[in-house]
Amino acid sequence: MFLLLGFPALADLHVLFSIIFLLTYVLTVLENVVIIVLIKTNCELYKPMYFSLGHLSFIEVWYISSKLLANFIAEDRSISFVGCMTQLFFFSSFMCTECVLLSAMAYDRYVAICQPLYYPVMITYQMCIYLVVVSWFSGFTVSLIKLSFISQLKKFCGPHVINHFFCDISPVLNLACADVPLAEMVDFVLALFILLVPLFIAIVSYLLIIMTILHIPNTQSKKKAFSTWSSHLTVVTIFFSATLFTYARPKKIDPLDLNKLVSAVYTIVTPILNPFIYCLRNQEAKRALKKALCERSPDPSGQAVINWN
Repeated sequence: MFLLLGFPALADLHVLFSIIFLLTYVLTVLENVVIIVLIKTNCELYKPMYFSLGHLSFIEVWYISSKLLANFIAEDRSISFVGCMTQLFFFSSFMCTECVLLSAMAYDRYVAICQPLYYPVMITYQMCIYLVVVSWFSGFTVSLIKLSFISQLKKFCGPHVINHFFCDISPVLNLACADVPLAEMVDFVLALFILLVPLFIAIVSYLLIIMTILHIPNTQSKKKAFSTWSSHLTVVTIFFSATLFTYARPKKIDPLDLNKLVSAVYTIVTPILNPFIYCLRNQEAKRALKKALCERSPDPSGQAVINWN
């Protein structure tokens, strides 16, 4: 049995922060569910970019899961070894999946802006399915390999207190009695792979996009092109900055409250900000939302034809 320490410095404000976190949880789930429903019901959003965005919103909902909510709010923060490993597995899987999915979305924006004539040919329905399947498969596979090594740690020292508000790799490794160079190295290498490879793809895509935009003679066209990918750039910057700081280094390190604060960025802050970033910076999403709010009557035809162009 483990005990999640959480934020002991905020113990006196537990009730206040519990209410804030509960409201944050409800708002995050509501925002992302609205995006998923909009994409599923609005034919204007039946496009590759929103297909990936729907999966991203689904991931964000599970980032701030009900178990994470319970760990943060409840007075009793105890968790079993099996429960801890389960939480670690799914949390790591969703994080790794989001890494690959964000790079796929960056590639989509590259083709749309830099190769617009080839976009209908390159980014087809089958390609979208392929990119999403690769994202989910690689995310869960990498996480499963990590867990296979970490779960072999049968003996833990000390009071079994995890200095975090959820079961994460670094604080769990800190509790291991024996030296765990193999588990630490495997986790470190896989973290570098699942973070740096997608990040490299995203950076190259954005650099090519910037070069293309700078060569556009019309100022209005430049603004339009910039608006189509700036939201992606904001999300990628926030997400990868936090995850690289937390995971792209050896895991058995001294527990620091700074790690918990950075983890809160991509577990709490990012999921609640992403819907605002995508909707406020995207005209199509705003139009679809306004249409859904103003016109509640269903489509007379009852059907929508998917437009992948």
